[in-house]
Amino acid sequence: MSIEKARRRSPMLEVLGIRNFRLLWIGQGTSLVGDYFNFIALPWLVLQLTGSALALGTVLALEGVPRALFTLLGGAITDRVSPRTIMLISDIVRFFLCGLLVALVLTGTVNLWALYAIGLAFGLVGGFFQPAAGAVMPTLVGPVELQAANALYQGSSQMLGFVGPMLAGAVIAVFGTASVVMSAPGSLGVAVAFGVDALSFLVSVFTLWLMSVPAPVRLQTQQRAENVLESIRDGIAFVWKDPILRMLFIVIAALNMLFVGPIDVGIPVLARLRLPEGVAAYGIIIAAYAGGNLIGTILSGMIPPRKRFKAFTIALLFAFGLALAPFGWVPSAWVGFTIFFVLGIGNGYFSIILITLLQRRTPPALMGRMMSLLVLSNVGLVPISQAASGLVINASLDALFVGAGGLILIVAVWATLSPTLELLVAEVETTAAASRGQTGTTLSASPSE
Repeated sequence: MSIEKARRRSPMLEVLGIRNFRLLWIGQGTSLVGDYFNFIALPWLVLQLTGSALALGTVLALEGVPRALFTLLGGAITDRVSPRTIMLISDIVRFFLCGLLVALVLTGTVNLWALYAIGLAFGLVGGFFQPAAGAVMPTLVGPVELQAANALYQGSSQMLGFVGPMLAGAVIAVFGTASVVMSAPGSLGVAVAFGVDALSFLVSVFTLWLMSVPAPVRLQTQQRAENVLESIRDGIAFVWKDPILRMLFIVIAALNMLFVGPIDVGIPVLARLRLPEGVAAYGIIIAAYAGGNLIGTILSGMIPPRKRFKAFTIALLFAFGLALAPFGWVPSAWVGFTIFFVLGIGNGYFSIILITLLQRRTPPALMGRMMSLLVLSNVGLVPISQAASGLVINASLDALFVGAGGLILIVAVWATLSPTLELLVAEVETTAAASRGQTGTTLSASPSE
């Protein structure tokens, strides 16, 4: 009795006792830290080589395009092949790509065309890795542990997202006055950052290799007679026929189109040209958003959505537009930190609620493809956004932020006036009420067990 109660009170500790989950948690957490080093170092390297925001937007877009194009294919293949195997192969390839980047920087032979090619390769691999990473958890833990496993995994990712960018910015800044061979000043810091990313992939490969996933779990869904293209079509048709899911995916895609590009391209340029903290400002602002998302994720488990969820949803959409529009005039990194920290809290809370809604409305047989569609809605338009941001910055940095913020406000108005928003809010509130009812029933039943 007491043992049973203890287990129910510490589900995350119980999940950490599962060897396969523990290996995934350690390996992917380490890899995520490395990703943030790459995320900060790559834009800084492009700006060192060219000084061009257009070049930066092009490099980021060339990485995003193949990732978007191959995400649906990656999701369909994930439904047929072990997610662990796809992740393992992907991380081996990315380890060698990062190693190549380190070699090019250290020898002073890096150039824009090399970054284009490596970016394309990273994007191609990412198109397969991301759906597999989204689908791997159910193969490692049981249905009872799944919620706790996802909460621990996502919470840890958000925490690392808060620490990683600041750590990366600090490392590059520490080595900012050093150079190697014929490279630009500060190239040693960039090389170190890429080296950290390479080592993180090696850790991920090692932990994935140590996993022992039984064949029945790895092949838990039967391979369907239809081909891959038909599988992709079925997933898209399911979303389009559901008005709530259709609106959800449209809003996610629009916000990522209008928000991610200005952040990925605009903030590095803003930090380089206007903010006194330089590259450290870039890391500080990105870390603030991740830290806010962490707080929001925690709050989503403590404060379920209630009758004011519609007002919260509308306020959050307008907040993104109103915060981004004047961002070009931010005087310091810490003002930007405050703005993005608050936005992150709202986004973290909102994202968990919507992901839960998506999972509840999706049949298990379509979950892999639904994850690939979610990834696509998050990244599909980002390459266009990044390239467009680079073009707009050439005319005016302020115009980039004002234009993107204004368009987000238009999306907010459309969502506010859409009748489907009422359906979405009602679904969320009904789900939250049902969850509270289930929780109460479980607690009241415990003493009699």
